[in-house]
Amino acid sequence: MATAETLSSLEAALREVGAEIDRQFDLLLPVPEDARAPLYEAMRHAAIGGGKRLRPLLVFATGQLFAVDRTCLARVATAIECIHVYSLIHDDLPAMDDDDLRRGKPTVHKAFDEATAILAGDSLHALAFELLADEETHADPRVRVELIADLARSAGPAGMAGGQAMDLEAEGTRFDLATVTRLQALKTGALIACSVEAGAILGRLPAEGRTGLRGYAHDLGLAFQIADDLLDVEGDEAAVGKALRKDGDAGKETFVSLLGQERAREQARMLIDQAVAHLHAFGPEADLLCDIARYVLERDR
Repeated sequence: MATAETLSSLEAALREVGAEIDRQFDLLLPVPEDARAPLYEAMRHAAIGGGKRLRPLLVFATGQLFAVDRTCLARVATAIECIHVYSLIHDDLPAMDDDDLRRGKPTVHKAFDEATAILAGDSLHALAFELLADEETHADPRVRVELIADLARSAGPAGMAGGQAMDLEAEGTRFDLATVTRLQALKTGALIACSVEAGAILGRLPAEGRTGLRGYAHDLGLAFQIADDLLDVEGDEAAVGKALRKDGDAGKETFVSLLGQERAREQARMLIDQAVAHLHAFGPEADLLCDIARYVLERDR
């Protein structure tokens, strides 16, 4: 369990990283004085302010293990957050989850319109790869290509989009625990894993040296989703910033519906312990990653 001091430290780190990501988006998305203005305003509405910024923090925390330049980390973290935000915009659309609230404010299709929301998501998706391809992100083209390839895999049918497709099929279908685990490993876990992998890629850690980090990311991603499922049942909508208890109303199986609240919480604790154990080879340098794992179960949003 995270101590009060650890939680306070993590909240401060999340605020610092959140402010940096907001600054990056503010610089990247100036509103033009032409007919594209509503599109840029919609992108800014979705990308700036709010959100946990967990994925960017994971990029920074992993990159710090290898003394990666902070400016480089900020650009890569922003690229991954572009993909995350685009997925939220599209996930909220009437054809998907049909949500009115995200991060405590109206969803993009409510604040603007559906067509603008679709284009805002598309544009953030494109911006992610534009950022990673830019020499300003990293001087080595091999590093940039590996970052691009990993993010593409994580966002596509073998990752987040594939998990979202499974989630759409889950309505009214009795998925078992193994299927729900697979669904969430793709829908939620793939981009979390990409965030950790990105820090290792920037640190030029060979693929064979990333086993511990990959194990950490896998267990963290599942624990994060279990915590989300618990928040959906136990949380406060004002704190979470979005509608709750929709999965149950839609007849979707979750970790909580399949395991019950206490068993789900126990499973999440076990996964967090495993995630931390995966980092033992890195010693005290991995304390921030360990703290992030422990924080996952203590958050209220």
